Amino acid sequence: MIRTATTDDLALVRELCAEFGREVSDLPWRDDDSQEESDSIEQALAEGGVLLADEDGIAVLRTRGAHLAELELLHVRPNARRSGVGHALVRAAAKLADERGLDTLELSVLEDNHAARRFYDRLGFATVERRAAAPVARLVGEAPGTTFGAVHVQTDDANAVARNVEKVLPRFGRTGAHEVSGAEGGWVRVRSDVTDADPEKLHALAKELSYMSGGVTLALGIEDGAVVRYNLFDRGSSVDEYASVPEYRGELPPGDVIALGANPTVVARLTGADPHHVREVARTAASPGELPPAEDLYRQIATLMGVTA
Repeated sequence: MIRTATTDDLALVRELCAEFGREVSDLPWRDDDSQEESDSIEQALAEGGVLLADEDGIAVLRTRGAHLAELELLHVRPNARRSGVGHALVRAAAKLADERGLDTLELSVLEDNHAARRFYDRLGFATVERRAAAPVARLVGEAPGTTFGAVHVQTDDANAVARNVEKVLPRFGRTGAHEVSGAEGGWVRVRSDVTDADPEKLHALAKELSYMSGGVTLALGIEDGAVVRYNLFDRGSSVDEYASVPEYRGELPPGDVIALGANPTVVARLTGADPHHVREVARTAASPGELPPAEDLYRQIATLMGVTA
């Protein structure tokens, strides 16, 4: 049963709001505004804008002008979810807005709160404005993270890979330290000062080593601490390319965006990875924030392909 909260319910209102705050924490770069939120909720309580579903949930409604009502907070306790409580609270909030002569109900939801977004979509809410954030360092030209990677050669003959590396690296214009790891899980890893922090050279090294070995190589790395990228080569030909954020460096034609998605069939054939797992892990998105942290995603992709991260 939905009812309007009174001052006698203040302790319960505070308890439910605190639960919401613990479950949906604020963004890390914002200052603590818990006191302001508390003041706003108490003001809504005084205005008759706090609705309770027994002790199972809460909705807070504020009037924001002549036409707009804001659903400032909606929270349902876990043990009462999927029982219609959330929907009932939203309908009660909409009814209250209607009684106040308001014609639109607006709310905010975090981009990564997928369950809440699906819930509001089902109720008929549509995105009308998008709030975006980016690190200042990136906007002024400073890379927010490091760029690194390695080449993995599908072979058990580490000595042959080492000989090929010695032949190829001088072609990149300068020499530097490099390391060829012993075969592990059917792959030999190559790290080099010349190529590790330069994605173009990393991919070129993988292509050359694939051609020279007549087999499969993988260039796998992270760019700017934000984007995971890989290239798979077979006998010197590129057979699959992936970027976790295809348009990270700018808009691309739709076909190019699709082409930068992982090809589970090719990955499975060349590495033995499970195609379903490839689809699950090697996802793409419009921004890094929509995916796991780049280093976590890098390790996940390395694991599914059977190489050392």
